[in-house]
Amino acid sequence: MVVDDRVATKMRLDKYVSSLPDGMNRSKLKSGLTALFLNGKPAKLSSKVARGDEIVLEWEDSLPTDIAPEPIPLAILYEDNQVTVVNKKQGMVTHPAAGNWSGTLVNALLFHWARQAIALGEEKSIRPVIVHRLDKDTSGVIITAKNEYAEDWLHRQFTTRKKLSKLYIAICTGVPKEAAGTIETQIIRDPSDRKRFKAVTGAGRGKYACTHYKVIAVYGSYSLFVLRLKTGRTHQIRVHLKHIGCPILGDPIYGRKTAGTPFAGATLMLHAYILKICLPGASEPTVFKAPVPTRFRVVMKKLHQMYDKVDLTAVRSRL
Repeated sequence: MVVDDRVATKMRLDKYVSSLPDGMNRSKLKSGLTALFLNGKPAKLSSKVARGDEIVLEWEDSLPTDIAPEPIPLAILYEDNQVTVVNKKQGMVTHPAAGNWSGTLVNALLFHWARQAIALGEEKSIRPVIVHRLDKDTSGVIITAKNEYAEDWLHRQFTTRKKLSKLYIAICTGVPKEAAGTIETQIIRDPSDRKRFKAVTGAGRGKYACTHYKVIAVYGSYSLFVLRLKTGRTHQIRVHLKHIGCPILGDPIYGRKTAGTPFAGATLMLHAYILKICLPGASEPTVFKAPVPTRFRVVMKKLHQMYDKVDLTAVRSRL
């Protein structure tokens, strides 16, 4: 949005947005804000705006209060009175939103926790809090909070990244120039498609993103990656692997077409394998591991049948 002629003198950014006919109130804006830019640079709600300034806001609405519990099976890896750790299946949306108000992880958790409360003779209802997310087509380990204390505790770890580690595995099309390394870029929304993101370099554009990777094995023109996130941007791994010429096999947004290949119809080969995090009140981290899913085993079996495994030394010398 561009600040209009109604602003005669400089005004607080949040006050200006809330004054617009279709604007949101300041408290809602603050609670749901995920990114804010003023004239292309990161800004704060307290920043001053003047006529002609360009404001870009990104926010997400909080959970509505009328989400229905649904009896959806969950693969629970760990649970106590503070958190639930789940091995999310591929195809499940984490958080209800437009177009996905049912069948989500939150719907399933509401039902699961309601059954627990009934079994314990309790009448209180627990509202699930999502402190991090996985894409719909990404499977693997995800932790959710049951109360405000757990939410604040986990949120601080995801913000500071202290004692927190997230490890992913991916099967990709292509072989990188280096067998191990770090991908550092800014990530922006694709100007030509708002549902996509792009990796760019240069200061002042988008959000900083950092991914460490290692190639475990190479099979022909396919690579098995292990990846560790230092930041948690939307589609980060998918965008970064595409950026180095190794898009994830089966990626419907950033991947290569699989029609006519041995892996036609493959779904996204990305799995959140390990989460290391300090549980609420703990001083040392706990490690949670989501078993390698069947779709990975099927593809790996076919790769073993088609190609000889190439070790990393040979990969480095070839590159």
